[in-house]
Amino acid sequence: MTMAPHPVVQAIIDLTAGAIGGAACVFSGQPLDTAKVKMQTFPRLYRGFIHCIVSTYNQVGVRGLYQGTTPALMANIAENSVLFMSYGFCQQVIRFAAGLHQEAVLSDMQKACAGSVASIFSSLVLCPTELVKCRLQAMYEMEASGRIAKSHNSVWSVVKSIMRNEGLQGFFQGLTTTIAREVPGYFCFFGAYELSRTAFADYKKCGKDDIGTGEGCACSVREPEPTSVSTLHTDKH
Repeated sequence: MTMAPHPVVQAIIDLTAGAIGGAACVFSGQPLDTAKVKMQTFPRLYRGFIHCIVSTYNQVGVRGLYQGTTPALMANIAENSVLFMSYGFCQQVIRFAAGLHQEAVLSDMQKACAGSVASIFSSLVLCPTELVKCRLQAMYEMEASGRIAKSHNSVWSVVKSIMRNEGLQGFFQGLTTTIAREVPGYFCFFGAYELSRTAFADYKKCGKDDIGTGEGCACSVREPEPTSVSTLHTDKH
């Protein structure tokens, strides 16, 4: 029987897998995400997805489709890291709330609840990076409308602008909506994930740990960002 890797080694494996998987998702899907943010923020400006992609390419070129890639990568890696680190703590919280001892095995739905609670912590690092990403993606339209200065075309310039005009709290604009999205989203994610592991383990007549974890790769796949989040992130008081 193959021995399970040391918890620290497993953590490194999961975090590395999450980072690589997240990077692959960002680079392959960033143009689609950019179009989504633009269409959500300026619904009357574009007739549809193709029109948005073509217009962005004609106006700014390929780099316009990849605006916000750096904060998107940071958001993905930071979210997965915090989610992973807080997941174990949140499992202990669920055990305490359910009156179980510290070593008790949680049910699939209890693990889903733990993942849901953990998403509150990950939202705290996700919200600021998503805000910068969305503003970079909608930069061309915001410049044209006069909502931002034309010099705000980089991550650092957007960060400085937010700090100068809105203060530290400006980075957490839309936090409530982000949490409202993440909590039910990750309950469904972890619930489906654990139920799938249980089903495969029953089918293979083996333990769930023999199936493998894969949280690192799986956590890089997130639920869609609602229009309200994109709008709040690009709106300025």
